[in-house]
Amino acid sequence: MRNMSFLCEVSDIDCRDQLRMDRATFQKRCFILQSVCGLKSSSRVSVAEKVAMFLSILAHHTKNRCVKFAFKRSGQTVSKHFHAVLNSVLRLHAMFLVRPQAIGEDSDDPRWGKFQADDSYNDNEFVDSLDTTPEWTAKRDEMALNMFNEWRNAAIV
Repeated sequence: MRNMSFLCEVSDIDCRDQLRMDRATFQKRCFILQSVCGLKSSSRVSVAEKVAMFLSILAHHTKNRCVKFAFKRSGQTVSKHFHAVLNSVLRLHAMFLVRPQAIGEDSDDPRWGKFQADDSYNDNEFVDSLDTTPEWTAKRDEMALNMFNEWRNAAIV
């Protein structure tokens, strides 16, 4: 528990540096995981510490061994609690995941105007990736040779 007070009760800046969120947001996340998803404290590890281990792994891409050392827990304990929090977070997907709505053709939103279909281009202008005509093969080989020569000249200098 001393590690939790070091992580979350010192200041918002330290909490943000370690867990990528301030103390109030961290407490809200712990409450949601506890009340909605049923994440429970064990006899020796609180919900806040479980969530802090989980966020530490995700926020800093740390390995299990590093978190084990930082939180003074065994690797099995860290892994078990990481998966418990992960399962709880995955149960929240229905609450937080928003399904995208398709933008209709009659949309007046100017942000989507540049994505409207443009019939002015010709489909025949694009080169098929499987084109093996002699002209294309010669052009491809010439481009590859030019790129190689430029790379070789740059490496010599």
